[in-house]
Amino acid sequence: MTDNLLVTIARQYGSGGREVGEKLAKEMNMAYHDKSLIKLAAEKSGMSLEALQNVDEKATPSLLYAAAMGSAGMMPFNFGILYDTPLNDKLFSYQSEIIKDEAKKGPSVFVGRCADFVLDGYPRLVRVFVYADLDKRAQTIAARKGIEVGEARNLAIKTDKKRASYYNYYTSRKWGKTENYDIMIDTARIGTDGAVKVIEEYIKNLV
Repeated sequence: MTDNLLVTIARQYGSGGREVGEKLAKEMNMAYHDKSLIKLAAEKSGMSLEALQNVDEKATPSLLYAAAMGSAGMMPFNFGILYDTPLNDKLFSYQSEIIKDEAKKGPSVFVGRCADFVLDGYPRLVRVFVYADLDKRAQTIAARKGIEVGEARNLAIKTDKKRASYYNYYTSRKWGKTENYDIMIDTARIGTDGAVKVIEEYIKNLV
């Protein structure tokens, strides 16, 4: 059932998307990738892990570079010479290559990193977007980080804006827009375990 299966999970901050990905990978015996891709990118590129972590899922567009590439929104996977490109773009390029390499190795779950775009066109690709009510997410974040709910609410809004900006810039698509995903799941209503069951049921019915 998992032959050549690839699942990508985009998620609102505090919605439990990473937990959904981890549980799904464990349930279906699939490889799991999220922030671990940054470490692989650092190893592949020889760049500082700390420096790459600081720009992870953050878009800082270089207008001159985008103009030179003839695009203001979509960055190529193979830049050729990368030494003069912004660090954000280097990370996206290396992570994209790694995502494709890992996808070739077998069934995998990818969280974030524009994986749904990077793997677009692959057979048996399931693209998931996990979301939840803002108040519910704020409560979850506050409990996890030990901060006030109001602060957690602002953090959720700010983080989602960064993720949307990153995704929109590197893919020329709109983050969270329904047509970019196969399944959209509200974890505030069914929880992360329920989300995993929904994805598994979807996979069972794939043609």
